[in-house]
Amino acid sequence: MRSIWNGAISFGLVSIPIKLVNATENHSISFRQIHLADGGRIRYRKVCELDDEEVSGGEIGKAYEDADGTMIPITDEDLAQLPLPTAKTIEIVAFVPADRIDPLQMDAAYYLSANGVPAAKPYTLLREALKRSNRVAVAKYALRGRERLGMLRVVDDVIAMHGLLWPDEIRAPQDAAPDGDITVRDAELDLADALMDTLGEVDMDSLHDDYREAVEELVAAKAAGETVLPAEPEDTGDGKVIDLIAALENSVRAARKSRNVEGAGDGDGGMADVHPIKKTSSKTSGKTAQTTTGTAKKTTHRTPTGKTVTRSGSSTAKKSAPKSTGAKKSTSTAKKSAGSAGSRTTAKKSTTKTATKKRTSSSSSGTTAKKTAPSRKRTSA
Repeated sequence: MRSIWNGAISFGLVSIPIKLVNATENHSISFRQIHLADGGRIRYRKVCELDDEEVSGGEIGKAYEDADGTMIPITDEDLAQLPLPTAKTIEIVAFVPADRIDPLQMDAAYYLSANGVPAAKPYTLLREALKRSNRVAVAKYALRGRERLGMLRVVDDVIAMHGLLWPDEIRAPQDAAPDGDITVRDAELDLADALMDTLGEVDMDSLHDDYREAVEELVAAKAAGETVLPAEPEDTGDGKVIDLIAALENSVRAARKSRNVEGAGDGDGGMADVHPIKKTSSKTSGKTAQTTTGTAKKTTHRTPTGKTVTRSGSSTAKKSAPKSTGAKKSTSTAKKSAGSAGSRTTAKKSTTKTATKKRTSSSSSGTTAKKTAPSRKRTSA
């Protein structure tokens, strides 16, 4: 990276030669002004307003405009003679906790690189001292014709410097807050907390400029002679919030749905699994299950991807299951009653009535009960 300033860090009596390089870069797309009639580029020329002639860069100097419009010329020699101790030095004036620096003051960011082998040892000393103290250094430096305020901190193994605005350059936030006494209910705060929890955290490295990518695609399409279709406008609700509670609840639901769709992964797209109802071994039970399923109410289930799956008969089938258990109990009761000599006829009637009314007992159980009763009758005779 190309250095934009060479100087030294003044750390007490220790001087650390450094090079200043930009830590950030601008990726925004810039446009040129053109003449719509013929596409010619529009350029600005520096013209003297007194003689209306174009002047070159070598003929241009600095001046301070007084309140009455008078121009007071200031030369580079005049500025060089001013007592400016930070002209080539980043002078550390204090070490403070990082939370003492208001983020509103932060401006441009730079990397400080050790300039030469002799600077490596004191550079490393300052870096490790900042790490161990968990503090940042407040410093003064001069850049581009003015003295500035800066903050030094450690980023990985490099000392970074953030340009800071002077305290008197920060405007007071008056008239920015809403007017009047506004009360926020606990229910609204709870929903706001739920929305923040649902949105969760984000990997800062994954964020990118969607608008810049769209502009690049537009430029590429126009350069290739392709037709660019307008994008569909998003529904922003015109910025009108009628019911804050409803808006928060809808936001929480939308955020949860978005998170579920993103976490569904590959495969079936997050569709619900539908399992068929198991058939019983008895033909009679099968008919009963079919009849029950046919009269059951249909229920729908919406998957995270927005698809609808219809289910039927789940609740009714569960309710009909205990009937077969009752039939088994009545069959075993019939067996016990058939074993006594004095109640053989009653056992036959009980078994017959149970098989006729319930229609849910298995055919194998009914057959066994009928065969057992006549055999025991012949034995007693």
